[in-house]
Amino acid sequence: MGRTAQPAALKLLTGRGEGKDSGGRTVNPGPAFRRIAPKPPTWLSREAAAEWRRVTPGLQRLDLLKEEDRAMLAAYCETWSVFVLATRDVTLTGLTVLQITTRPDGSSTEKTVPNPSVAIARNAGRELRGFAAQFGLSPSSEQALARGADDGNEDENPFA
Repeated sequence: MGRTAQPAALKLLTGRGEGKDSGGRTVNPGPAFRRIAPKPPTWLSREAAAEWRRVTPGLQRLDLLKEEDRAMLAAYCETWSVFVLATRDVTLTGLTVLQITTRPDGSSTEKTVPNPSVAIARNAGRELRGFAAQFGLSPSSEQALARGADDGNEDENPFA
């Protein structure tokens, strides 16, 4: 499986010049979607809704969102919510939990097992990295955006 393609806007922000990516290749702008942030679904969990409110303003400022991104952004936010809930559980109950097994004869055994929330948080973290790359929300994507961002304070490059 290869690298996930970046949106045209991300490629242009990190590019070498007008309409070029970081490798100097012409960037296909893709379809002309209206760049309007989608409305959050009403069914988002509380934590997911908070994440939606946190990330959408920045993504909107960079023209990275369109109405059609609603499902992907909702999936990112809900995955974040799962990560937070699992991490809170691990913080509260620890890396291991006591498992009690009761036999048909009424006797029971106890053993310490890994907390299932550890695996849930790990899996959610992996999914988050994938979603973050799609929206430019990972630290490496942030650095790439910072290198290519135009704050409007520089004169036009006469060599471009």
